[in-house]
Amino acid sequence: MTTYYTHIDSPLGPLLCTSDGQALTRLSMSAQRHADVPQPDWQPAEAPFVGVRAQLQDYFAGRRQAFSLPLLPAGTAFQQQVWQALQQIPFGQVKSYGGLARDIGRAGAARAVGMANGRNPIAIIIPCHRVIGADGSLTGYGGGMERKRWLLTHEGWLDAELAL
Repeated sequence: MTTYYTHIDSPLGPLLCTSDGQALTRLSMSAQRHADVPQPDWQPAEAPFVGVRAQLQDYFAGRRQAFSLPLLPAGTAFQQQVWQALQQIPFGQVKSYGGLARDIGRAGAARAVGMANGRNPIAIIIPCHRVIGADGSLTGYGGGMERKRWLLTHEGWLDAELAL
């Protein structure tokens, strides 16, 4: 399978996107935990990312609240289940790790949900930034807390003055 890639500029810095030619397989931010770097066998391309680029531009411009893109994140069955649940958290809303665990029928698995959340290979589009601590606090984010604050402020959940 060929892996295609491109970089997309964003208010959060450059985003590295990969695709199998049909679906988005990764979206990572520079200097994020578990960030990807182009591999020698990856092919630079623009065509597989036209929709991704347009939808991200609309999201960052405040014209889009949900994404409709073919996604193919690689992960375990449990991770896939968590990532599917993340996509059900609406724009401008948040959920705790425990709440997400309950949503997938694994009430005692908040820590495992947190680990799966942290391994999300398609940041922003699979909105792992919408998960917070049980006490309402902003918790870790692989892209960095400043990016999490930016995203939650952009979505209107976090007051811009409190985000500073």
